[in-house]
Amino acid sequence: MKWLQLDAESVAARVQASGRPADLPSLASSLRGGIIGFTIVSIAGFAPWAIGGRWFYKNLGEGGMYGVCALVFIAASGVVLHRLIIGPGSLARFYKLFSLAFGAYSVAWMAGWMMLRGHPGSIAGLLAGTILMGLILTWAFNARAQALQVIAALFLLNSAGYFIGGWVEAAVSSLKGTSLTRSTQFVLAKSLWGVCYGLGFGAGLGLAFYLCQARTRALLKTRPPSVQ
Repeated sequence: MKWLQLDAESVAARVQASGRPADLPSLASSLRGGIIGFTIVSIAGFAPWAIGGRWFYKNLGEGGMYGVCALVFIAASGVVLHRLIIGPGSLARFYKLFSLAFGAYSVAWMAGWMMLRGHPGSIAGLLAGTILMGLILTWAFNARAQALQVIAALFLLNSAGYFIGGWVEAAVSSLKGTSLTRSTQFVLAKSLWGVCYGLGFGAGLGLAFYLCQARTRALLKTRPPSVQ
């Protein structure tokens, strides 16, 4: 994906031209940024389902409802996650890359879920979606050697957040004798699923972006920016 210019040489050239050293995130800061950022995004992304799910389902169908959620995920992502990309111009590049990667993930997940349903559908969708996302990320960063690591990180951590979130959602939804109204309980349950999903997938994204930019970090350590 030369048009994104996320390969190590292109990033190093932008940093040199900027005259300022690039911030090289550590593994810990990448994980922290991914977890915090994507949890915020996930709460927003689950909101159409949690708050207006019945209306969207009735008027747009199941696929349309999930499509609206995916659009919210993409729209909210760049503001809080673009610093996962090293170098100047990260915001626009993040939106372009994440729109493609998360869009492919969403379509694959919906296909797996709608064809098989239940846990088999969820697993099939998560696996297909994270494979596509991992391939797109490693292609964009010219980091194909890290493809298996990136896909494994995305699948395992995303699945952990997804299934733990599903368990929490079911537990909260089945609570009896609370002072909450049914609608409030519904929104709370779905929102908590969003939190868990965000924590898991956010960790996967932070690790994936860190792995994809290993060569970029190594190259920038040997190339100081040009003096303006």
